[in-house]
Amino acid sequence: MAKRPDWDEYFLKLAMLASERATCPRMHCGCVIVKDKNVIATGYNGSIPGDDHCDDVGCMVIDNHCVRTNHAEMNALIQAAKQGNSVNGAIAYVTNMPCTTCAKALIGAGIKKVVIFSGYHDTLAKEFFAKAGVELLKIAMPSKKIEYDIEGYSSAKK
Repeated sequence: MAKRPDWDEYFLKLAMLASERATCPRMHCGCVIVKDKNVIATGYNGSIPGDDHCDDVGCMVIDNHCVRTNHAEMNALIQAAKQGNSVNGAIAYVTNMPCTTCAKALIGAGIKKVVIFSGYHDTLAKEFFAKAGVELLKIAMPSKKIEYDIEGYSSAKK
């Protein structure tokens, strides 16, 4: 029988799904911002509105970073702001450890907890989260999918 995901696994799976929309081949990252077990915003790394996508024209790399794209966390924070949703006290589920810039933005926006499954080379972000009292939780990567048969029943339940 398939194991029912707990809340952290569930929302991290949604972040994994969001990452599939990413348009930069260097890294696919997804972010889901959740408050009171409700999704209030999602984001993935992709170009700013109206600009070309890395997948179409290539990356714009400066100092070994693609600067054509906004990171998933930034896009999720922007979506929340555009919709008038406060993220103060919310949880960010991110497929990868946020970079320093995204960590600072999440802290400044009032995110209280960040849940990831993949590490990242940025230890300064960890320090910033600790200083700001933001809980950082790394969990095992959730399984990606459950196969379904034609009648809609999980093959894991047979």
